[in-house]
Amino acid sequence: MGNTSSSQVQPPPNGTPPSACPVDPSARAAWLEAAAKEARPQPPPSSPPSTSTSPIPAPKPSKPRPLASERVTSSIPRAELSPNTTTPTPTSAPSHGQNAATSNWIYPSEKMFFEAMRRKNHSPDASDMATVVPIHNAVNERAWAEIKDWERRFASSQNRKCSGPKLRSFSGDSRKVSPRARWLGLWGYESPFDRHDWVVERCEGGGVEYVIDFYRGRGGGLAFYLDVRPKLNSWEGWRMRLGRLVGM
Repeated sequence: MGNTSSSQVQPPPNGTPPSACPVDPSARAAWLEAAAKEARPQPPPSSPPSTSTSPIPAPKPSKPRPLASERVTSSIPRAELSPNTTTPTPTSAPSHGQNAATSNWIYPSEKMFFEAMRRKNHSPDASDMATVVPIHNAVNERAWAEIKDWERRFASSQNRKCSGPKLRSFSGDSRKVSPRARWLGLWGYESPFDRHDWVVERCEGGGVEYVIDFYRGRGGGLAFYLDVRPKLNSWEGWRMRLGRLVGM
């Protein structure tokens, strides 16, 4: 990905969903459903025909577990003036909220995620939520880590004046292709399957916008590549991008 920040994200182990930053999953439904499809176990091969004449009892279907309603607190600080941006999944859903003790963004629960996808006319499978939600969290955690690296390299003195950068707002639109992704597409590179825009607030109220392109991992499976960089819509964005280009 040249001099932008790219990283691969693998899904977390079952049962230990990491905390991560929130994201408007509006455009995320498509790749979440693809991830769920990849993760869904395939049915076992059919058994050879039996020569026995005795009836074979049909297996009893296992009772699905209820969707979890617990929410995970992310590792991303929320700016005090953050709007009540929607979070759970496709396009919009209940308010994301913040943790009163840490002021961090809070992720949607499995139940919230599932219901939001269903409201947006997707066809979620409840059994997929235990896989999809931790992937959603892990990918956003990786995105925030990449943003913090940019901030550490180019705004460390400014961010030392307070507790560090915070996420002010976010949005997602998979149909909106970034200029960089469009340029790479002209050279034969695969297009990202999603694009997000995050507004990060620095100390004293200043801020910078970031764009995140999400790519599928090579060879398929549950791996994602993130291309995270400041937007070129401000002098600060140009300064940071040029600084990394020349190795600052």
